[in-house]
Amino acid sequence: MNALLLSHELGALILGLGLLLVDLWLPTSEKRKLGYAAAAGVGAILLFSLFQFSLSSVGTQYAFGTMFVLDPLALFFKRFFLVAALLVLVIAAEFADRIEAGVAEYYSLVVIALSGMMFAASANDFALLFVALELITVTFYVLVSFQRSRVTSLEAGVKYLIMGALSSAFMVFGIALVYGTTAKFNFGELALVAGQFTDNKLFLMGLLMIMVGLGFKIAAVPFQMWAPDVYQGAPTPTTAFLAIGSKAAGFVLLLRVLFSAVPAITAHWATLLMFISGATILYGNLCAIPQRDVKRLLGYSSIAQAGYLLLGVAALNDAGRSAILYYLAGYLFSVLGAFTVIALVMRKSDRADVSELAGLHQRSPLLAATLTLAMVSLAGIPPLAGFFGKFLLIKSVLANLPGDSGWLWLTLVALFGVVVSLYYYFGVIRAIYWNKDATDLSPIPLGWPVKTALAACIAGMLYLGIYPATVLDFASVAVSVLK
Repeated sequence: MNALLLSHELGALILGLGLLLVDLWLPTSEKRKLGYAAAAGVGAILLFSLFQFSLSSVGTQYAFGTMFVLDPLALFFKRFFLVAALLVLVIAAEFADRIEAGVAEYYSLVVIALSGMMFAASANDFALLFVALELITVTFYVLVSFQRSRVTSLEAGVKYLIMGALSSAFMVFGIALVYGTTAKFNFGELALVAGQFTDNKLFLMGLLMIMVGLGFKIAAVPFQMWAPDVYQGAPTPTTAFLAIGSKAAGFVLLLRVLFSAVPAITAHWATLLMFISGATILYGNLCAIPQRDVKRLLGYSSIAQAGYLLLGVAALNDAGRSAILYYLAGYLFSVLGAFTVIALVMRKSDRADVSELAGLHQRSPLLAATLTLAMVSLAGIPPLAGFFGKFLLIKSVLANLPGDSGWLWLTLVALFGVVVSLYYYFGVIRAIYWNKDATDLSPIPLGWPVKTALAACIAGMLYLGIYPATVLDFASVAVSVLK
């Protein structure tokens, strides 16, 4: 039974190691195709999951004692990570000519990072939480600095390493303090006794240090400093996976800790969560305004999106938690659609200046349409997924309004952020269609795998915005375990 519960993670690890073995006998000219093979392997794991497990009837099952849990929340995020990794591997295969050496290793590391994310989705114990996060983070240390001949990639890797090591130190010290005061690692056991430690300063300090580590993963203020530089310097497929996979892993762990492990403490932290959410929204949106590098702009955008997602955490209700899962689903297709276009258009350039998008609608109408829809969705304009996601998050906050005027201010900050974001998102669209300074109008060739990925991103943004009920139902089932 335990092997079946671990089938997602074991499948990813076997696939990652298999890629390294196949690489030994594959000619150099054929190694790019390993990316498509890896994507097919991830797709096979996803299909197995869909046929083997039902989100509504999976129940709650444990492995390794109660350290590892397979429940609707874990299953939702495992499938989320599989879809993200599949699309990222297609981007990586298209980007392979920019990776000087070790193409197969790059694909393998993406799949191993995927396994870490799926372990994180099932973490029901601080020991597994830390191990899963380290597996993700250490893998990204390598992925961020993979282009060794580019100074910006190496610089991004060093910055991510320093900040990641610092956040890991905070987290492991926080876990030590929590265990030292409660003698509990398991989330279920901790939830039973956490109410007795509401005034214990060592216990609360430990929880805050754990929040520092998770705040780094989601790039929330004041732990967001690394995001713009790392997004700008890392290889584009790495940036895409970092933007969606690593952030979603941080949020599933944040939900587990706050609402499964210490709900009695979380109930008293509404004001703190409100402040962090509002500050993150303002910082991300305001700092994105002057950016000319598209990847750096999306780095600040990612910070702002973390702020919006934190609205659902701060709301402290089921509607907010469901909205987080729905918003992440829409964010996945929007972000990966945008980074796919960036990887294709700017694959031969060491810079991602917005001016390089000039004339894109003539070079490739499909790429122009995909990036336009991604920007519109991220901005929160109907009928795309981003609009309904922001609507649900703000609605969950407004549900608390009669009790505290602070919720009104948080709502106004969120709406202000949406208005500000229109400027820089539509600046990208303006460059695509109305910038007359294009120096290269040659067509951009697209293979069928990348066309399929782009079509999936467009379909995802439109479907989730027009027909949100299905994903919302799945999200409601998934968060029902957080009680």
